Amino acid sequence: MGLTFVALSRRPGPCARGLLAIALLAAGGAHGQQLEPRSYTNTPVGMNFLIAGYAYSTGGLSTNPALKVSNAELDVKTPILAYARSFDAWGNSAKFDAIVPGGCLSGSADVAGDSKTREVCGLLDPSFRVSVNLYGAPALSLKEFADYRQDVIIGASLQVFAPWGQYDPTRVVNLGTNRWAIRPEIGMSKSFGALSVELALDASFFTTNHAFFNGNVREQDPMYSLQGHLVYQFRNGVWGSLDATYYTGGQSRLNGVSQDDRQSASRAGGTLAIPVDRQNSIKLYASSGLTIRTGTSFNTLGIAWQYRWGGGL
Repeated sequence: MGLTFVALSRRPGPCARGLLAIALLAAGGAHGQQLEPRSYTNTPVGMNFLIAGYAYSTGGLSTNPALKVSNAELDVKTPILAYARSFDAWGNSAKFDAIVPGGCLSGSADVAGDSKTREVCGLLDPSFRVSVNLYGAPALSLKEFADYRQDVIIGASLQVFAPWGQYDPTRVVNLGTNRWAIRPEIGMSKSFGALSVELALDASFFTTNHAFFNGNVREQDPMYSLQGHLVYQFRNGVWGSLDATYYTGGQSRLNGVSQDDRQSASRAGGTLAIPVDRQNSIKLYASSGLTIRTGTSFNTLGIAWQYRWGGGL
């Protein structure tokens, strides 16, 4: 089923800007919404991780009241496949990961009183990231790691999103974004026995989409986010976390004309990781939008299976 929108003029009016809001927030506005506990922890070098997961998100959009868009409701089903490897970076623990998400998106919205619908399945933009713990997490073998006790860890990462997801320039809602995105981040983790406090600050920068809906050119300002986690490690290997993030920015320009789509929102959630055996574990997670000016207001449930090997395991 196609979502047929009016063609965008060189100076789009409020209705066209509302359609843009749906397109941008549905597919390309998720960079600041990630909730990732334990991003900066120490891991024995040489270990490999294979992750397969599935997430289901449902909800709507909060747009500028001036836009003639209402009752926007979306469902997104996302299978995910990922690979990660820990390594030694100048004596510090580091990690590389690659994430390949797929997805099926279906939804509807009332635009200027006219109901529009869209269903699409395909590949979302994959991402690649390198993380390095700069302080407090030396590179250790599995045997050496048995004596390691965390105090303060400070780390940094660089994540790149490649424009390889499903994209049709004749449609305004797509799973891919047809542009590159780069997300540098700095984070820290402080341990208080079984409890850890984590903070991370990042910024997402976007290249220009020169083939946005019917030959238009779309640019977007950087998006900034701050996330925090309270992580508790149980004695049986289970750990759980309370997660929260706030993100803002990302106002776009269409053919040089600024749009009313700057995002500002917060999310909260929780994560529970359960070891099955020495090599397998299962992670459950959920999150929900809290305060939203303009952005996505999704409820998300997900499950992931992780298999690890190598590094002397």
